[in-house]
Amino acid sequence: MKKLNLLNEVNAVDKLYVYQKIARLNGNVISVVNVENRTLDFHVHEHSDEMFFVIEGSFELETDEGLTRVNQGEFVIVPKGTRHRPVVKELTKFMMMEMDGTLNKENSGDLYED
Repeated sequence: MKKLNLLNEVNAVDKLYVYQKIARLNGNVISVVNVENRTLDFHVHEHSDEMFFVIEGSFELETDEGLTRVNQGEFVIVPKGTRHRPVVKELTKFMMMEMDGTLNKENSGDLYED
C-alpha cells in the first residue's frame, strides 16, 4: 500500500505536458500533468472513459455539445466514444485516470511516454 499527495506529485513534475504515472488501479493508469496554453485535437477513446481532476487551475473541456468549464477541486469523466478535447489557457495541474493504453502521442502530445 502506498499513500500519495497529489499536489506534491504534480509539483515534482518539472516540465509542461509530461504525464507522470503515479499509480495503477484495476487496469487503469493514474497520472499527473502540468498543462498551459494548449488545445489538443479532437479525439475519441473507443475503449475507455477518461477522468480529468483539476488539482490547481481550470480548463474547458470541449465536446460536440459545447464547452464545460472544470475548476480546481472538480473532475469530469469523458465517457468512452465521446469526441472531445481539452482547452487549457492558464497553468493547470491535473490528475488523470484512464484504462492502461488509452493515452498515446497521437491524443496526448509528443512528450507522452508509455
